[in-house]
Amino acid sequence: MSEAKIVKSAPKGLVITLRRSPIGTPQKHRRVLCGLGLRKIRQTVTRPDTPQVRGMLGKVGYLLEVQPQ
Repeated sequence: MSEAKIVKSAPKGLVITLRRSPIGTPQKHRRVLCGLGLRKIRQTVTRPDTPQVRGMLGKVGYLLEVQPQ
């Protein structure tokens, strides 16, 4: 008897790059950037595509560039 193999696909993620400076933005927006792991302009991080991350991107999307992985 042959067993069926279950192949899990890699979870889709988002590539997020900080494009604009957070200077002059509200403190809450700066905290969101820290939560995403972004500190410097042109820094890029990869995060999972979850509703929580999407909400964070909605708040500070004007500072970021987002691409699917």
